[in-house]
Amino acid sequence: MSTTLDPTDYPLSVQRPDLLRTPTGRPLAEVTMAAVVSGEIRNEDLRISPETLKLQGEISDSVGRRQLAENMRRAAELTAVPDEEVLAIYNALRPRASSAARLAEIADRLENDYAAATCAALVREAAQVYAARDLLAREGD
Repeated sequence: MSTTLDPTDYPLSVQRPDLLRTPTGRPLAEVTMAAVVSGEIRNEDLRISPETLKLQGEISDSVGRRQLAENMRRAAELTAVPDEEVLAIYNALRPRASSAARLAEIADRLENDYAAATCAALVREAAQVYAARDLLAREGD
């Protein structure tokens, strides 16, 4: 992304709608009630795009909200992961819900199947913290 954003660009839908596109590539300006009623707009057009989430992260970084920016980058990666799998990962990350091996498997799948390296790093970090705090499920549980 070559655009540099700062707090004056927030909210993007008001200040920089020219940068926003749906996941199918439609400009935000084309997402109108008339287009929805006519069927021109599909369900996929009503989801947030990974690019929009990355732009939100850039604005968060510009005001020193590093953790929020990281959350936005992880959310951008998760747009490629099927909803059912996101929910399964969420459940697997509960304390004592998964073994170290299971969390490693999830991290590897995120990284290798979905190019979600930031999310994979978070799962690996969770596994380390859970191990240190005795919050992992026992093998075979």
